[in-house]
Amino acid sequence: MSGVPLRVVSWNVHGMKDDRAALVGLVRELAPDVLVVQEAPRRFRWREKSATLAADCGMVVAAGGLPALGNLLLVSLRVAIGETWCVRYPLTPGRHLRGAFFAQGRVRGASFTVSGSHLATDPAERPTQAAHWKDELIKITGPVIAAADLNEGPGGGAWRTVEDGLVTSKDDDPTFPAAAPSKRIDGLFVSPDVHIERYEIIATDRARVASDHLPVLADLLLPSD
Repeated sequence: MSGVPLRVVSWNVHGMKDDRAALVGLVRELAPDVLVVQEAPRRFRWREKSATLAADCGMVVAAGGLPALGNLLLVSLRVAIGETWCVRYPLTPGRHLRGAFFAQGRVRGASFTVSGSHLATDPAERPTQAAHWKDELIKITGPVIAAADLNEGPGGGAWRTVEDGLVTSKDDDPTFPAAAPSKRIDGLFVSPDVHIERYEIIATDRARVASDHLPVLADLLLPSD
């Protein structure tokens, strides 16, 4: 099948509280063009911390961070980034404020929009957050890549809301907790015009010590403009 290749990794890095050397080493080994990060720096000196993470991984900061409440986009120099924006979900008193980033990208004659989010652990909050994210996703024209820690699996309502009209792997390999995975709560979704060549949960020893989530890797083929 023809198309422009793009490697995407989505990973909840657990606030970088685990083995940072393992995290950075694995990102460099996987060599993604696009890295969607959940639980990236979002508080004091978040810009500096995000830039350091990007540099350590051989990438650059493209979008997100504090404006997206810890959802961060890093890209390789192969990817050109255009417009970026962030949204925030309604705040439930006493809970964490959450949101998403969006970025328009271009690589070797193919354009796409990528978005990353991290939905609530509270099952009462997740459906509303998923609906807000979906409302933004459906406004996008052209190829779409959406990646998130959804905090629930494919049987959940929030997952089904996000997946509606998009494509993801039908495999049920778990992503959490990394040390002994039992739940698939991290997902990557693409619009039907994007072909998924490979979709894999990276379950190596290095991945298990780098975070409490396993990373999701997808090798995609984008349609040429």
